[in-house]
Amino acid sequence: MSHTPPRISSLSKEYVQVFVRGATGDETVQMAFIRGAEPTESDWIPAEWANITPQGADAQALIGPGGAKVLTEGTYQVWVRITTALEVPVLHAGPIIIT
Repeated sequence: MSHTPPRISSLSKEYVQVFVRGATGDETVQMAFIRGAEPTESDWIPAEWANITPQGADAQALIGPGGAKVLTEGTYQVWVRITTALEVPVLHAGPIIIT
């Protein structure tokens, strides 16, 4: 079964959410939306936690006009970086299509 990437209008301002298993909501979280293979340091934008549960939480960033990142039409790879005292996991969440 294939997963259909989310589609968002380039005119829309909305949160993109990625569930992170094991997140407590206390960690620093950032997200990157890139067209390349892997994000560079300048690609990361601040994100925040939402919908915190015992299983994990949603990392979210507001994209679009007036948001943390404006994306033009195209396909982007979504990444999440979580910083804790001991670890800095970088997770590939998959594609998003901006129309």
